[in-house]
Amino acid sequence: MSYVLGIDGGGSKTVCILMDGSRKVLGRGEAGASNYQSIGIEAAFLSIRCAVNTAVIEGLKLTDNIKIEAICFGLAGVGRSQDTEVVKNIFEELKSSQFLPIDWAIHPSNIVICNDALIALIGGIGNNIGIVVSAGTGSIIFGRNSQGKPKRVGGWGYILGDEGSAYKIAVAGMQAALKAYDGREILTRIIEDLQQHLGLASIEDLIEVIYRRGWGVKEIAALAPIIDAAAAQGDEVAIKIIDEAVEELVKATSTVVDAIFSPREFIEVVTTGSVWQSKCNMREKYVASIETRFPSVKVILPRHEPAYGACLLALKKLVGEKEI
Repeated sequence: MSYVLGIDGGGSKTVCILMDGSRKVLGRGEAGASNYQSIGIEAAFLSIRCAVNTAVIEGLKLTDNIKIEAICFGLAGVGRSQDTEVVKNIFEELKSSQFLPIDWAIHPSNIVICNDALIALIGGIGNNIGIVVSAGTGSIIFGRNSQGKPKRVGGWGYILGDEGSAYKIAVAGMQAALKAYDGREILTRIIEDLQQHLGLASIEDLIEVIYRRGWGVKEIAALAPIIDAAAAQGDEVAIKIIDEAVEELVKATSTVVDAIFSPREFIEVVTTGSVWQSKCNMREKYVASIETRFPSVKVILPRHEPAYGACLLALKKLVGEKEI
């Protein structure tokens, strides 16, 4: 029996799935972030190794020997040739790791390295035609048409892009709270909600939290639900922040549709990522806007998780399927 590993590595967590040649999932492992651009190569490697180990240990309950013949790394922040070299080095470290109970039998041609948007598309829709709108810690919109032409919008990271992401929503919320505290903008309950959530005596203490505690992208992005909850409670400032995030994601999706799809072509758009778990109808607003703008578009929930899509890509390499 052939076995493959599919790895989904993002800004908040890493998921690994162990799958056999019949597409049966035998194990699943989860660990911390593995976007090496933001946390470093060594930390990314440790997260990947942990997720792989957990998936394989689970798989060993069902089979005595696991011979891995193909692997797919679908990682956030991967898109350039130098990124590929970094991930290849991570793979070599995995192979030499004494912690992993794996029989490695991978030909170099059966190593797939790609951006996490592609595996989210394949896992979410079940094939590689359509659009994925990924909005979690970061954001990226990626599409591929029936001719195989891809189009990516966003994915430029928390400083240069990531519009509509949890990180940008959180930053916008904190900025709005401080502007309101200054008297530059209207009052918002985000001030009180942040103080309560973080245990602050004053919103001024946000300076110490953000600048002196060494908070990174993941920790800041985790504050997004506070802004979302405030919007669900009717806070005008929070609602505006959420609406602007929705509009950014609609604009990015529209760009992909216009670039690679014909006007009346049926398109499935899958939404993935933590942002879509919003309590203030963020996904409903997005669906209403995009489906009104493009009647041939159908927005769906993921059929499978991204790591499953990574396994399908690895399996495709192994068995030479023309279609996923």
